Amino acid sequence: MPLVALTGGIASGKSTIARRLAEHGAVVVDADRLVRDVQQPRSPVLAAIADEFGADVMRSDGSLDRAALASRVFGDPAAITRLNAIVHPAVRAESARRFAAAFAEDPEAVVVYDVPLLVEARVDDPWELVMVAHAPAEIRARRLVQLRGLSDAEAAARIGSQVPDDARLAIADVVIDTAGTLEHTLRQVDELWQRMPEHLERRATGGREPR
Repeated sequence: MPLVALTGGIASGKSTIARRLAEHGAVVVDADRLVRDVQQPRSPVLAAIADEFGADVMRSDGSLDRAALASRVFGDPAAITRLNAIVHPAVRAESARRFAAAFAEDPEAVVVYDVPLLVEARVDDPWELVMVAHAPAEIRARRLVQLRGLSDAEAAARIGSQVPDDARLAIADVVIDTAGTLEHTLRQVDELWQRMPEHLERRATGGREPR
């Protein structure tokens, strides 16, 4: 019952990797989706966010105004810390529930946790394998500008707000190079899936993939 973490910086192609793993049969749990789920209207998490950051981060229908909240905390480490203290415990509890449900349904399942903030929040969890999607910052910035419509300054700010690439690479058991073509990325994921038992064995015995 392997529990695998998948992480990567913004615009690194992590979601593409997760989708391909799901096509191979992995059970993918998306941390970003969990965040949205625990922040549903009338949830304790959303109530705590409103208490901490003000009613103006709420929409008239009782849902979270994510843009308003983002503008309130972006670039403010203290505010981010307060927000994380509200959200992270709820996400941790919900992710544990979903991992357990997946393994209860299929004890042999490969469960992949697609988690952007692995280094920041979940690095010490008992993962059987840590996968990192990696592309240089300049390539990811170009993707943010060309594919998501951000300005150069906005792209740089988004990337700069995350941990450095070296911090993610330092915890990786497997690095998937996403700087090339989509086909190149998918081919690596296919090879990873085929060699999953080998990767898990290497991790269990203290070895790591060569960089």
